[in-house]
Amino acid sequence: MYDISGYKITSEPVILGIESSCDETACAILRGRKLLSNCIISSASEQAKYGGVVPEIASRIHTEAVGKVTQDALREAGLAPSDIDAVAVTYGAGLLGALLVGLSFAKGFAYALNIPLIGVSHIRGHLAAAYLDDPSLKPPYVTLLASGGHTAILHTKSYTQFEVLAKTLDDAAGEAMDKCARVLGLPYPGGPHIQRAAQGGTACIKFPSAQVKHGTGTAFSYSGLKTAVINYCHNLSQKGLPVPVADVAASFQKAAIDPLVDNTVRMALKSGVSTVTAGGGVIANAYLRQRLREECAKADLKLVLPEVKFCTDNAAMIASEGLNKYLSGDFAPMDINAAAQVELK
Repeated sequence: MYDISGYKITSEPVILGIESSCDETACAILRGRKLLSNCIISSASEQAKYGGVVPEIASRIHTEAVGKVTQDALREAGLAPSDIDAVAVTYGAGLLGALLVGLSFAKGFAYALNIPLIGVSHIRGHLAAAYLDDPSLKPPYVTLLASGGHTAILHTKSYTQFEVLAKTLDDAAGEAMDKCARVLGLPYPGGPHIQRAAQGGTACIKFPSAQVKHGTGTAFSYSGLKTAVINYCHNLSQKGLPVPVADVAASFQKAAIDPLVDNTVRMALKSGVSTVTAGGGVIANAYLRQRLREECAKADLKLVLPEVKFCTDNAAMIASEGLNKYLSGDFAPMDINAAAQVELK
């Protein structure tokens, strides 16, 4: 924890958040839990030409966009830089070059204004997106985290502490979606196109469930499911038969998502909490959102589900987690470095 003695601390701070971990350059501003602005400049269309994110292109566009997106956020919020009480920025996980652009800009902004710098884990940002949907949300609750880099069920015990109840042993759900989309000839990013294709199909193909036993508990594995999809498509192609893209997408989606939803509800009931939240890019999936609503309603659990725009990469979630760290006095030194990977903790 960094020395905060030189800063003026307020109970309802104005937090400026910056996100640049992948292909979105984003800036958002919160006053307490109230969102004042949320701006994004994306390089996704440029990256789609190459079938995935090219780090050099991402870093270059971040460099060009970070100043503009910050000005846009300040203008939308009707604030001047001097109104900001702290700067929260993603330091990891992500592409190192991309992270360094946002981190360097945030350091300069905080240093120039003599305000605290807050380093935010991208994972924690996804978890804090729930507060954007329900500012009155208070722990404890159970969270489903599903993104391109992480998949886990967490028991959130306080604003700063959680326990991992179950997690993937290999690939993350979002990573598996991207790989399966590529096999099916669907564009990048894979998640939205898997969802769109699945809407025209039926889950009639028996793929292995993502749920596996791990010791005496439950875990998830997406490598076997991904391989099963690849083999299914390859075998049809070898026989000169067409691949039923819609049915494959629907069947993969069901095998990937149902275990996440079912175990989240089961673990929430076992933990004795009354609320379930969710975060991460995969939570934007319409089938997952529908299943969460249905199963939480059956179990009489309150569901706090962030809007789709707060599930994909954005700076509002970074500012939201920044507020949690600000209120606990957890500030970063100016020599904080970017990290390509961060632990789930």
